[in-house]
Amino acid sequence: MEGLGKALLTAGLAIAALGAVLMLLGKAPFLGRLPGDITVERPGFTLHLLLGTSLLLSVIVSLVLWLLRR
Repeated sequence: MEGLGKALLTAGLAIAALGAVLMLLGKAPFLGRLPGDITVERPGFTLHLLLGTSLLLSVIVSLVLWLLRR
């Protein structure tokens, strides 16, 4: 049971850290405006395809997880 407690505590701290990062990234002016991000605006309709932003965040999360596993 001690191992499960440590795992839950670690997962909770990771989720809290991710929440803090997402709150800070919401204020970053470059996110959503990277090359590869597509915005289609029509009357009454807006579509955002954040391909560049998704790729950047995926690389960052992958690097962080890779460093944590070392």
